[in-house]
Amino acid sequence: MVYLKNKIRSILLFIAFFFVSTSVSSQITISQFNADWNSTNTVKWLDDLSDVDKVKYIDIAENTEAQDKHEIVVVPTIIVFKDGEEVKRFQADISFSMQATKEEIQEVIDETLMSDF
Repeated sequence: MVYLKNKIRSILLFIAFFFVSTSVSSQITISQFNADWNSTNTVKWLDDLSDVDKVKYIDIAENTEAQDKHEIVVVPTIIVFKDGEEVKRFQADISFSMQATKEEIQEVIDETLMSDF
C-alpha cells in the first residue's frame, strides 16, 4: 500500500511539474520577411531550429502592413520574438543574402529561453 501511495505521489508531482513548466515557458516565434523577387535568398533552415513554437514566412510585397509595422528595410530579415516582443533582428547584407548562421540564431533562442530561469 505504501508503494502505491508513493507511486501515485510521484505521478502527481510529475503532472504538476509538467503543467507548471509548460505554463511558465515563453513562446518563441521566428518571422522571416522576404520578397518573391528574392526567393533564391530565402533561409530554408529556420524550420530546423529547436524550441521554436512557430516559424512565419512573410512576403513583404504581399503584406505591406507587416513590412511597415516591423520596419523592414532589407530582405531577407529574420526576427526572433518572445511572447510577441522582438528580441533580435538579423538583416541581409547589400547582396540581399542572409549572413547570420543557424547556430547564431539558435544561440539567441537558447539565451532567450534561459533568461526565464
